[in-house]
Amino acid sequence: MAFSKKKIVEILDRLRAAYPEAECALTHQNTYELLIAVVLSAQTTDKSVNKISGSLFAAYPTPAELAQAQQQDVIDIIKTIGMYKTKSKNIIALAQQLQERFDGKVPDQYDDLVSLPGVGRKTANVVLSVGFGQQRIAVDTHVFRVSNRIGLVSEKDVLKTELALMKALPEDRWTEAHHSLIFHGRNCCSARNPACEACVIAELCKKAGVS
Repeated sequence: MAFSKKKIVEILDRLRAAYPEAECALTHQNTYELLIAVVLSAQTTDKSVNKISGSLFAAYPTPAELAQAQQQDVIDIIKTIGMYKTKSKNIIALAQQLQERFDGKVPDQYDDLVSLPGVGRKTANVVLSVGFGQQRIAVDTHVFRVSNRIGLVSEKDVLKTELALMKALPEDRWTEAHHSLIFHGRNCCSARNPACEACVIAELCKKAGVS
């Protein structure tokens, strides 16, 4: 049985109170840096990306510079993160397309974003949300795990989870919910040993057998 709208709002309110600092953890100064950082963060941690992004953007401060980069030079900077060969190739090609198709600017339309190398649905949603202020739900491993575990939705894959969350949650809180669920997943509702005894929504959680 699905949560009532009132209970969903209570869950969101409790998570917002617990994580008032919840926001994008990737260090960036503009939409170009945000886009590159999110692409680099695939299957690795934000902390790992933050350790190398300063050096990357110092060397390539705009898409124009990155578009001209040699792949090995980029690899030398980002080689501590996972999939660095594929990611180095993608971000150079991405920068080239920004130059060729979008006058060196990051587009603010979903279809344009996902047409870029290395940019999938989650990355596009993060950029639209964080970079352009649009209400979006980007489903990463934390959002997928937590939203299904606590009972906000009951889906088996990322896309269905995103669509179900869009139906279940108030649209004006999609972005907030995305960040709150990530922080809750990192700080409390971990994959193997969730800290249910310290959880601010334990009595509302279906995993705990209360709701």
